[in-house]
Amino acid sequence: MLKVTGLSSGYQGAQVLHEISFSVEAGEIVCLLGRNGAGKSTCLKTIMGLIRASSGRVECNGVEVSRLPANEVPRHGIGYIPQGRRLFSELTVAENLEIGLMVNRKDHAFREQVLEMFPRLRERLNQRADTLSGGEQQMLATGRALCINPSVLLLDEPTEGLQPSMIEQIRQAVTAMRDRGVAILLVEQRVDAVLSIADRVVFLENGRSHQPIKATALRDNPDLLHRFVGV
Repeated sequence: MLKVTGLSSGYQGAQVLHEISFSVEAGEIVCLLGRNGAGKSTCLKTIMGLIRASSGRVECNGVEVSRLPANEVPRHGIGYIPQGRRLFSELTVAENLEIGLMVNRKDHAFREQVLEMFPRLRERLNQRADTLSGGEQQMLATGRALCINPSVLLLDEPTEGLQPSMIEQIRQAVTAMRDRGVAILLVEQRVDAVLSIADRVVFLENGRSHQPIKATALRDNPDLLHRFVGV
């Protein structure tokens, strides 16, 4: 379970997040929605310790992680798939997955689970990451995060630039992890891609969070989407 309480952060003295609060339960998908610049990616980076929180706290399964160095946060069960994938481009598919396994010294049974989820990666184990298609790179970034066997998974724009068939595979992987009890926090601009799988939605507006709304309520009341996202 992920719990964010009164979290504030920013860049070089410019505050971006203003005391945002929300939680993600085990086996739940929560989507962060908001206009560009609302603070969605900053929120994920702050949870991961890549940006230091100026106030507030982040807890994962009851353990505060918001004061830990960034390299320690994944060891507490938080997987992160950043926008743009951030793969080790000169390493092979197998080597990128190995880096995920090294976080918690997991055995290769976890890699096998990833390869069953994304069979195309098995076909390209010895291929360099920078030679993969965009969809394959997203699969690899997702697989690397899953190799730590996370209890919480953060995804930042996972369907960006992908063709429909690849988007569907990523959606299936996300829902499969949810069904295994993983708490999933998802940032996505494609509202149509997330409302069908999200349980709750948290809107960010100018770095401030609003009360969570059930995704079913948004499907029935699109006026809220017009207000916070402009679609």
